[in-house]
Amino acid sequence: MALQYVGLNEINGSLVVLDHVKGASYDEMVEIQLKNGTTRSGRVVQIEGEKIVVQVFEGTNDLSLENTKTKLLGRPMELPVSKEILGRVFNGAGRPIDGLGEIYAEEMMDINGLPLNPVSRVYPRNYINTGISSIDCLATLIRGQKLPIFSGSGLPHDRLAVQIVKQAKVADESGKGFAIVFAAMGVTNDVANYFKRSFKEAGVMERVVMFLNLSNDPIIERTLTPRCALTAAEYLAYKQNMHVLVIYTDITSYCEALREFSSSKGEIPGRKGYPGYLYSDLASLYERAGIIKGAEGSVTQIPILTMPNNDITHPVPDLTGYITEGQITLSPELNSAGIYPPVDVLPSLSRLMKDGIGEGYTRGDHQDIANQLFACYAHVQDVKSLTSVIGEDELSPLDKQYLSFGKLFEQHFLNQGFDVNRSIEETLDLGWDLVSVLPREALDRLDNKLLDEHYDHDRAVKRFHIKEKSIIKELQEAGD
Repeated sequence: MALQYVGLNEINGSLVVLDHVKGASYDEMVEIQLKNGTTRSGRVVQIEGEKIVVQVFEGTNDLSLENTKTKLLGRPMELPVSKEILGRVFNGAGRPIDGLGEIYAEEMMDINGLPLNPVSRVYPRNYINTGISSIDCLATLIRGQKLPIFSGSGLPHDRLAVQIVKQAKVADESGKGFAIVFAAMGVTNDVANYFKRSFKEAGVMERVVMFLNLSNDPIIERTLTPRCALTAAEYLAYKQNMHVLVIYTDITSYCEALREFSSSKGEIPGRKGYPGYLYSDLASLYERAGIIKGAEGSVTQIPILTMPNNDITHPVPDLTGYITEGQITLSPELNSAGIYPPVDVLPSLSRLMKDGIGEGYTRGDHQDIANQLFACYAHVQDVKSLTSVIGEDELSPLDKQYLSFGKLFEQHFLNQGFDVNRSIEETLDLGWDLVSVLPREALDRLDNKLLDEHYDHDRAVKRFHIKEKSIIKELQEAGD
């Protein structure tokens, strides 16, 4: 028999304290009835003997210390799920906000996820095609991977998220059995409307599940949003056998909500005021990506976070980098130069890329051309540093050509526009044309067999409208 407790001992912000409560469990859901008969939801967040602290989702306004009635429900927070969630919009706590009514639930799932035995994990292979060259070629997103986007204030990470939702597809099935769970935390109404409008205009809403937590919503709801989103993703992946891509933004907003909540509980702060358990809390989100034995579906994550002051050593990107398998970094300099998407390829990497590309997945030459593009662009940065010291006129003919390559790489490879969706073949062919601008002898990451098959300097000159005389002729004249 469920007991109902009358009265509260203390009200502190979004937290209420009850004493003499027996048998309570951590994360247990609570129903709170106000004097006027309305009810609110909460959960147990702290237990000290028979004293419990309850987090009230809708806030503690109008709560009374004397007349409030509290009932423990004996279960954790659960999300109602069925295949009907596709195409629907929910708030951060998993309640429908699109005016289409409640979800007819096939089952209720714990938002904290089910324990996943590491032995049952399958190593991620095969890739998800985003249609964005800088990601698909140089930091490939592998199915079952967690690959964050490190952004900064004023950078177009929202546009990039929308573009990935519009274009992403499972490579070998052309999108069949593919769904996207999109969660936004702490966004303004304008941004939330932009996401909804963009997905509807692109005609992809029927395969998207949206969770929206607005900036004026309770911060408690913000801490639930990614867990609700991941629960929906796990249902679609492991019960409906779909490949699911989870994109959630902004992890920094989530961490700031966690910091505020931790402070209200009186916990000892860690670095920059964040709770000491921030690492394990983030891991409880990120580690819900993957593939498990016996399941046809998979969960892939792209968490987006903004780095305060573009500081990659800030606790949020720092801890995220430890847990995830690489990162995609956006560059303020490239953004200022009008390049979209402004992906800074040198600090970006995908640690699982090597096992999910190549013959049978993308194309046999993928790893080789990616290595050569990295090497060439890295040399471009060295040449730019040298130019700042001695001036461009004093550079060798080859170094001048590397500068030309760098401009072409940024303008044609990185800069592709919001509505351009490139196949992996188009991306790799573009990469070959770019390296073909350089002399064949300079391409030391490619073997002769690949060069014989793909290298064509004349084609590159024609494609990029390079004015003769070319670097090869300059080198020949210098040798003479």
